[in-house]
Amino acid sequence: MHDGSRIGLVLHPHRDCVGAVAQVLAWTATHGVELVAAAADVERLHLHGVTPVDVAELASSCDGIIALGGDGTLLGAMRMVVANPVPVLGVNFGRLGFLTEVEGQELDGALTALAEGRSTLESRSCLVVRGPGWETVAFNDVVLARVPGEGMVDATLSVAGRRYGHYRSDALIIATPMGSTAYNFAAGGPVMSPGAAGVLVTPSAPLNGIDRTVVLGPHEPLHLALPETAGRPAVEVDGLVVGRLGPGDELHVEARADAGLLVRLDDWLAADRSRVKLSLLDLPLLPEELMELVPEELRRRTPGGVPAPGTGPVRAPQGARGPGGEVG
Repeated sequence: MHDGSRIGLVLHPHRDCVGAVAQVLAWTATHGVELVAAAADVERLHLHGVTPVDVAELASSCDGIIALGGDGTLLGAMRMVVANPVPVLGVNFGRLGFLTEVEGQELDGALTALAEGRSTLESRSCLVVRGPGWETVAFNDVVLARVPGEGMVDATLSVAGRRYGHYRSDALIIATPMGSTAYNFAAGGPVMSPGAAGVLVTPSAPLNGIDRTVVLGPHEPLHLALPETAGRPAVEVDGLVVGRLGPGDELHVEARADAGLLVRLDDWLAADRSRVKLSLLDLPLLPEELMELVPEELRRRTPGGVPAPGTGPVRAPQGARGPGGEVG
């Protein structure tokens, strides 16, 4: 970031990020950078020194975005600027923060690294999703999910215009490589490097039909058709319910390359943390039980008993999803 830049803040709607905003303000004030945020957030948190703008201006006028929250906040920021991708730095104030680059207590160091040019950018693909009368994008996944009492997910898959097969399951997950560690992982799907290209299709609790993950190429559009006897599954985009499908409806999904830019400060640290968090999710323990595995001396050294980054405790997001699937 350089003098004259405009940096946007995207904030978690509930968690207390005021202290972090003050840190960012102190940094921008000494680097000639204007800090802006959605007018509703500025008013809600009484953010003096932050310029209020509407969401459209926030999405189109910034040279970079700092997302303060969890994985859901980061994904929301990436969707917001998808029409004009700019670098997004994720700072974790959530439960897991699998996708975010730094923990909240590391923000000062991250800002210093940005000022000194010690950062890199990683490109991410997204999914362009078209349903009946609507279109959206997903950076993690789009999911057809069974609604209790309304039948299973029942859909026929076609790939690049050719019929592939049929699904009957509790959920059907279509994921990017970055999103492979979210619901796809929890449903038994493979983990893909976020630098890989492709699309994963994974059923959750399949009754019959295709019961394994299908890995498609990045240029193979897929099409899901619900039969006239189908139920009305919910459609989730990056963990957020955006609508429902009904009998006879269709869903079209295709990958778009270079749709987002993530700021990376230390590739190895991010990768190491990801492996630790994936390992911890396999333990059949509650967060307070994980704390018992942390040496007493380390517990005393961390504020509020919260372990240092990468040591736990962590908690799987709601819905038994793997990392990166939370709405945080």
